[in-house]
Amino acid sequence: MKTLYLVRHAKSDWGNALAGDFERTLNERGMKNAPFMAAILKQKKVTPELVITSPANRACTTAEIFCETLGYPKEMIQKRIEIYEGGARQLLKIVQQINESCTTVMLFGHNPTITDFSNLLAGYHIDSLVTCGVVRIDLEIKSWKDAAPDTGNLIWYEFPKKHH
Repeated sequence: MKTLYLVRHAKSDWGNALAGDFERTLNERGMKNAPFMAAILKQKKVTPELVITSPANRACTTAEIFCETLGYPKEMIQKRIEIYEGGARQLLKIVQQINESCTTVMLFGHNPTITDFSNLLAGYHIDSLVTCGVVRIDLEIKSWKDAAPDTGNLIWYEFPKKHH
């Protein structure tokens, strides 16, 4: 069995009209929610063996905050532009290429792709993964290359407002 945590980046700042989408930073709420949600995962004893993120600023920052709390070395975070540019099928290809030595992987991305990917894998419909929302999907597979639509089970969905 393989476990995949899908995380939508924390709330970003739309205030700076000069900043492009790729450079957008987290806003104040995002900077509070990211460590809050990371702490919830730590309580759940989540320990990723691999962290992959979109290279967009808001996703990278969210990933780094989570990694700091979960004890994953920031310099080991893999950045994949396909997470930013592609759709759910691109994310599936990334997952299918994960090294077999890893059984627990965390992937940080954007909507609508991260929600579409969760729904594709788990065959469970979430309307929209909220900012800083995290889903745990257990995949009933021996090898990452066997990841495919409906091979996963949604175990839980955590998000900031669930705890406020």
